[in-house]
Amino acid sequence: MWGVPAGIFLIAFFHRVAPAVMARELMQAFHATGTLVGLLSATYFYAYAGLMVPGGLLVDALGARRVVAAGGTVMALGTVAMGVAATSPALFAGRFAVGAGASVVFVGTLKIAAAWFPPERFATLTAITATVGILGSLVATVPLAALVEAVGWRGAFWIVGAVTLGMAALCLALVRDTPPSDGPDRESSLDLRAVLAGTWQVLKNRHTWPPFLAFFFLYSGFGNLLFWGAPYVRDVYAVSSTTAASYAAATPLALLVAGPLTGWVSDRFLRRRKLPYLVLTLAACAAWTAFVVTLGALPLRGVYALFLVMGLVSAAFVLTWPLGREVNPPHLAGVAVAVVNLGGFVGAALTQGVIGAVLDARWAGAEIGGARVYPVEAYRAAFAVCAVFVLAGALVALTMRETRCDNIFHRLQGDRARA
Repeated sequence: MWGVPAGIFLIAFFHRVAPAVMARELMQAFHATGTLVGLLSATYFYAYAGLMVPGGLLVDALGARRVVAAGGTVMALGTVAMGVAATSPALFAGRFAVGAGASVVFVGTLKIAAAWFPPERFATLTAITATVGILGSLVATVPLAALVEAVGWRGAFWIVGAVTLGMAALCLALVRDTPPSDGPDRESSLDLRAVLAGTWQVLKNRHTWPPFLAFFFLYSGFGNLLFWGAPYVRDVYAVSSTTAASYAAATPLALLVAGPLTGWVSDRFLRRRKLPYLVLTLAACAAWTAFVVTLGALPLRGVYALFLVMGLVSAAFVLTWPLGREVNPPHLAGVAVAVVNLGGFVGAALTQGVIGAVLDARWAGAEIGGARVYPVEAYRAAFAVCAVFVLAGALVALTMRETRCDNIFHRLQGDRARA
């Protein structure tokens, strides 16, 4: 029940960073600048951010099975559209469709997890789901680079689109919204009007916004590292795209371990949310500072080690979704997760084009085959902006409420009434 939606989420996460591996090919095919490639990547996040809350409403109102299957189908069609695009507008339209389809997948997968697993395992399942997504970003490094070399960037999109469509069909055929013990699988979970009314309750809850803003800033840094990490290694160390992708893979590889471990430690050992979030975010500030200071000066093995550390401490964000869920009404889990999850994708949408523009502003004129090559000074300026984002995330994390791994919405309401 959980595995098929999680597999579609893997593909959705794959798309977040796939253009980074294809950046040179896209620059050559469409005569694109770094700003344009950054905006292409951000288009996914604009669609994702704009439709995430409506997607959460649909998941709560219509059930995860049908909504995730529909999202996978839209994502598949958008992927194929990118593969056949002859102009930049067509490429952007396909990318927008991919983001639109992906917007419902994560919330739908967590809705399935909440229905099929005990409540005390939700943070662990959230972390594992996020880790499946990180595995998707790993697939978008060396495996994707090898696929692009074998069949071209267009062929790679066609293959990924076909796989996505097959997974969407499996979701519709196999997945059920609730266990048999809960009765027959329902066509809807809640009345849509009730969920719409409840959305205002989530949005006006002041405790929703610290997780939202912390994720906004953390993912502004982390998402740009995933996107520009491989081009940085390729340009500054003069290696092939496949080699650069193998070094950039260190960050998602570390998250494969750190994500589930963070969720497990939070659930089973610490019984805390805010404490591990804050500690990891402060460690991320230190790691980003070291990265910016040593940019271009370390040997490749040192860069790989730093990428590993940055992946380990970035695991803080897997606690964003339990934090958002546990300060809001239990029956609005889909909407609450969607709202706090929106923060990260608004951050990525607003900053990836900006980071591309920072790189373009410091471009020295070097090109290889029509694709821009940026100097280390350009990357230093870009990644310094990302480091400031991460610092802001740590400051926001100080304002979060500790939930102790339990839903505290009614307790918060009682505290507010007494005040």
